[in-house]
Amino acid sequence: MTRLDFDIAICGAGPVGCVFALLLHQYNPTTRIGLFGQKPPPSGSVLDPRTLALNHGSRQLLEQLGVWPKRYAPIHTVHVSQQGRLGRTLITPTELDVDLLGCVVNYDDLLHGLRQAVQQQGISYLEVAAPAQVQSTQHAIIHTDSTSYTAALAVQSDGVRPNQLTRDYNQHALLATIQSSHPKKDWAFERFTANGPLALLPHPNQSDCYALVWCNSPSRTASLQGMDHCTFNTELMQSFGARLGELSLVSDRFDFPLALSAGPSLPAPYVVAIGNAAQTLHPVAGQGLNLGLRDTAQLALSLRPWLATPDLDPSSALQQYAQQRRPDRWLTGTVTDVLPRIFATTNPLIQHACGLGLLSMDMLALARQPLARQLLQGLRI
Repeated sequence: MTRLDFDIAICGAGPVGCVFALLLHQYNPTTRIGLFGQKPPPSGSVLDPRTLALNHGSRQLLEQLGVWPKRYAPIHTVHVSQQGRLGRTLITPTELDVDLLGCVVNYDDLLHGLRQAVQQQGISYLEVAAPAQVQSTQHAIIHTDSTSYTAALAVQSDGVRPNQLTRDYNQHALLATIQSSHPKKDWAFERFTANGPLALLPHPNQSDCYALVWCNSPSRTASLQGMDHCTFNTELMQSFGARLGELSLVSDRFDFPLALSAGPSLPAPYVVAIGNAAQTLHPVAGQGLNLGLRDTAQLALSLRPWLATPDLDPSSALQQYAQQRRPDRWLTGTVTDVLPRIFATTNPLIQHACGLGLLSMDMLALARQPLARQLLQGLRI
């Protein structure tokens, strides 16, 4: 039998792909891993303007791997409100028996640390100009720009969106950094408006700044992009309110279209999809990367016995993984799909019902704990 090039080929070297490679190496350092990714940018260059909200479970995973960024902003309290309607709720770590609900990190800081760790562990990193194409026969075949490789199985984590289930939200997310005249230390805000959710997250770079994620229609987002700073600040204050004092734009503005995309965990024999290659979510509540990291943790755990004997067929381990991940993927996808749509409805009865729901969550811990627990660590079985 011809020896395969790798035991596992990971197509995509973003945070999810790198974490998966490090978990496999931690479980069995002799595993032959091929990590396919784009050429790392020059040192000091900005790869991605986003900040990432990582929940308690994701923080634990990254700390276990020794790749938690040095620069981060803690989230102790989450304030949830609805513009122009009754009700708001606070989620705190005390009732969930944790020290923090989560933290905000820079995308670049996280990815830089992960790729450094991959290099230090001697994991094979193969540079590609475009996402690798995967074919499956009796094993996986990975086609790159000019070469093909073989592996017992391939893991797609390259962010190429699946298309089995799609929903266009007719929204774009505007990202920017906002300075506050009266910041609230370690507080994050999720505000539902008629145009879409608006989030302000404590910024890891500066204690009086927030990372803005503002969801609106494409036309309104384009209008906000074109406004001068003073007009933009006025629009933001009208949507968010004065609970943080004066809000001022202090960065460039970035525009990302929003859509739901989901597909099977096992798109082909000997191929697994994780992270954004399995599901791309609405950014409300910041669940996308957290769900992807839970994918990596469960897949690595399911494959751990197989890593010792990679000549055997991994299909049973993959089927076990897909079955175990289905409930968490479904529930998280449903929550992030329903929340922005139901709060953006123009039906006054539903609007008032949402407000009453927030009020009841604020008054009764039992009413808010299921949602808080899901956002904290996902559904675990």
